[in-house]
Amino acid sequence: MDITPLIPRLIETATAQLANSYAPYSHFKVGAALLAADGRIFTGCNIENAAYGPSNCAERTAFFKAVSEGVRDFRAICIVGGQEGILTSYTAPCGVCRQVMMEFCDPQSFQILLAIDADHYKIFTLAELLPEGFGPANLG
Repeated sequence: MDITPLIPRLIETATAQLANSYAPYSHFKVGAALLAADGRIFTGCNIENAAYGPSNCAERTAFFKAVSEGVRDFRAICIVGGQEGILTSYTAPCGVCRQVMMEFCDPQSFQILLAIDADHYKIFTLAELLPEGFGPANLG
């Protein structure tokens, strides 16, 4: 699936999620927009917790929302983030989020869009960001 025509919408949707971010400790707000194969977009923001461990990243929030609604086929995710929600650099997914992506996505075709704005973004495949990743195929 060519996500090129959807890039502005994905960036706008992910950026809008910064308003929902709950980051009172790090003050680093993250928003995500996850594109399902059927064209639906699931959103997520990071949600921190005083105990730190129970915190959840924006990417996983979006994936878990989608999976909880029965969706298991995904094409791309857009991630934005910055201190106090100000986007000045690219925000890549953490290792745990990459592992969740590996569970539900084809690493060769799933696209990860890191954006600052509609004019400044980078696109990677999951395989590029998680080389030699461990996933369901390893257990087959």
